[in-house]
Parts: sequence; C-alpha cells; structure tokens
Amino acid sequence: MIPALILFAAAYIGMLTFGKYRTFIALGAALVFVLTGLLPLSEVATAIDLNVLLMIAGTMGLVALFIRSKMPALLADLVMERVSSVQMAAVALALFAGVISAFMDNVATVLMIAPVALEICRKLKTNPVPFIIGVAVSSNLQGAATLVGDTTAIMLGSAMDMSFMDFFWYHGRPGMFFIVELGAVLAATILFFLFRKEKGQVPKGGPRTEVTDYVPSILLLGTIVLLIGASFIPVKPDVTNGLICCGMLLIGLVHSWLTRREAAAVLEPIRSIDLQTLGLLLGLFLMIGGIKAQGVIDAAAELLAQAGGGNVFLLYTIIVWASVAISAFIDNIPYVATMIPVIASMSAAMGIDPTVLYFGLLSGATLGGNCTPIGASANITGIGILRKAGYEVKNGDFFKLGIPFTLAAVVPAYVLIWLLFGV
Repeated sequence: MIPALILFAAAYIGMLTFGKYRTFIALGAALVFVLTGLLPLSEVATAIDLNVLLMIAGTMGLVALFIRSKMPALLADLVMERVSSVQMAAVALALFAGVISAFMDNVATVLMIAPVALEICRKLKTNPVPFIIGVAVSSNLQGAATLVGDTTAIMLGSAMDMSFMDFFWYHGRPGMFFIVELGAVLAATILFFLFRKEKGQVPKGGPRTEVTDYVPSILLLGTIVLLIGASFIPVKPDVTNGLICCGMLLIGLVHSWLTRREAAAVLEPIRSIDLQTLGLLLGLFLMIGGIKAQGVIDAAAELLAQAGGGNVFLLYTIIVWASVAISAFIDNIPYVATMIPVIASMSAAMGIDPTVLYFGLLSGATLGGNCTPIGASANITGIGILRKAGYEVKNGDFFKLGIPFTLAAVVPAYVLIWLLFGV
C-alpha cells in the first residue's frame, strides 16, 4: 500500500508543479503502476472508464462541427445582447452551464458551452481562462442536483432506491436539488465578486452571425436528449453514453462529407479530438485503479468510519470535509462506490437513518473536485480546451476561482443537509 501511495502522491505533485507535462506524468506513473504489478494486468481494463473516454472523444468531434457551423458565434451574439458587462457575461455563462449540467454529464456540458465562451471572449477581447474555469466548476456543482446529473448521483440514487423526483422532495423535505441550488446561488455571488474588475461594456447593435449549417446543433441537442433518456434505463451497457456520443459524431461526419465532398470535412473534426486530455484521463484512471487495487481507498474509508466514533454529527462532518479533500485529488466515482457500503454498515450498526451521511457524501465528493485543476474530468476538459486555443492555465488561476467557489457551495449544503436530515 505504501509504495502505491508514494507513487500516486509524487505523480500528483508533479502534475500540479509542471502543468505543461501533466499528460506525460500521468501516463508515466500509470505505466509504473502496471509494470511493477501495483495495478495487476487483470484489472487494467476495469480501471479504465471507457465510457468517459468515448464520450469525450465523440463530443469533441461533434463540437468541432458545431463550431464550424457558426452556431457558437450566434449564441455568443445572443448572450451579448442580453448582458450589460463582461462581468455579467461570465456569470451568465457559468449559470447556463450549471443548468444544463444538472441534466447531463459535466464533461459534455463543458465541451458544448466552452466554444460559446471562447467566442464571447474573442469578441470582447478579454482573457477566456476565468470564463472557462467558471463554466467547469459550475458544471461540477450541479452534478449532485438531480438523479441524472452525475455518475455519483446515479450510484447514490441506486443505493437509496431513489426516483428522479426524490432528488427534489425526499421524505417530506426539500431534496438535494434545492440544497445544491442554494449553494449555486451563493457560488454565483462569489463569481460575481471574483469578476468584479471585468466592468467593460458589451457592445450592442452589431449584426448577428449567420449559421451556415443547423445539423450539428440538432445533433448536439439530440445527444443531450439521448443522454438524459439513457439515464432512466436501469440495465444498460457501461459504455452507453460513450456510444451515443460517438454515434452522433459518426452521423455528423457523414453529413459533413455529403455536404462538402472532401477529405477535410471528415479529417478536421477527427483531428480536433484532444489526445492530450484523453491521455491525461487515461493515466489518472490507471493510477486510481492502482491505489484502489492496493487498498488505499478502502483504508481511507475505514479510517473515516473509525474517526467518527459514535457521534453522528462528528461522523457527518468528517464525511463531508474528508470527501471534499479526497475528491480534490482522486476521481470521486471509486471513492463514492467504496464509501456507500461503509456508510450502510455504519448506519446499521449505530441504528440511524443513513440519509444525512449519504447526502453529505454526495455533496462533499461532487464539489471537492472543484478545488484543483485535476480534481474533476470537467476541469481537465476545460483546461484542455484552453490549451488548444493557446492559453496555459496556471494553478493559481484555477485556485483563485475553484477554492472560494467550492467553499461557497459546500458550506451552505453542509449546514442545510444537517438541518433537514440530521437534527
């Protein structure tokens, strides 16, 4: 266990220190995990979340067609017509991303909204880095709002036998949706404050961009509908979402070829798929699989259980804030999967309703990823988009937005969950 933990910690320190080489550090550490047997060959395939990789690849290609159609430019025009300042444009985009992310995957949301943000920043001649970070962290926040917002919400809903509506109203009390939205309001206030210097006025009266092809937009909307619909299917292949995104990309490529009749019509969207982002995620999946195989995550979960003793409030507090800290550095899916049975057994032994602990786990683990640039797939994707556009994101740039945003969202959720389900 110790060698795996040391290798994992060294890799994360390296990724935070040398941002330009994150992909190579992650893949190098993953290779060491495999070659040393810390991640057995038999567990390599299960450690890789192929669904996420396929979903990102498919959506990236589809978004390239979306951008070429000039729809993001038109959406940017529409946003700019309705806001008065750069500050309001940034907050409006983050809130818009959050609303969409409550009903579909966070990564797909970032991939769809980021081109609009980039286009707005291009027209306003302002730095897009804080805009894209705001979109990413807002997307992560809303993942806990509904049953279909994030994989962790789906897992918890299954463990608690919750329906879609239970996230809105649970046992006669407001559910996770309203708890998350309270945090979203306060987090939006934080964003408004952080963008306080962006007082530049948005120009009005310019001509709207004309969209050249509506098919990519239809395909993106179709992707959203299919992803939401698939979330309600109880038994389905693990790669369902990935196949949906790649299938819609294939339709888009066929349409592009029939429209332009040249190789570039197909090759350009394929080349737009960011291999560095995919490589970074692949390396992280293998690293996390390695520490899981060595029992690090199980040990952390057991440690949390022991630290709480018999005090429910103390146990709840530890679960929330430890989940925030842990998910800032490791993917929250294996952590939540490990903690769900631990909480179930602890609650049974103590004779208490596990709801408050489950909701604390979901809020802490979902929001903790906003603390660091590599704490969530949506953050990694957003930074990858910025890198391809020629912008390098420093750790300080992310921490400046991510940490206060996380605290603004977690603190009210922490208080409200306890008042509703713990007292």
